[in-house]
Amino acid sequence: MGTRRRADVEEAHRELEAVAAGPAQQTQLSRGALTGYLWALGRGDPAPVTGATCDGVPDIAMLTAEADAAVVQLADFTQRTVPRDYVQGVHDALAWVCGHNDQLP
Repeated sequence: MGTRRRADVEEAHRELEAVAAGPAQQTQLSRGALTGYLWALGRGDPAPVTGATCDGVPDIAMLTAEADAAVVQLADFTQRTVPRDYVQGVHDALAWVCGHNDQLP
């Protein structure tokens, strides 16, 4: 996994899931972040932005590559096939998991 401990990622996922429990409370941003967390924990396949696959938990290189791919999609409207807020949520979750920032989505 990234620079965050698995237990910390699981806790961040649980906390966000509790806040966004139910379709009426979920936003594209929270859906993206939840998907990013699940993929980082090895519970989602394929990767949420690129569609890359891996066996088990993605390593730091895959996590960083996925966060970087999200940045590219956010910057280039022509490459984005999903809502911007969803991609932003994925990016924010993976950037936190990788230790690129300390702000939880």
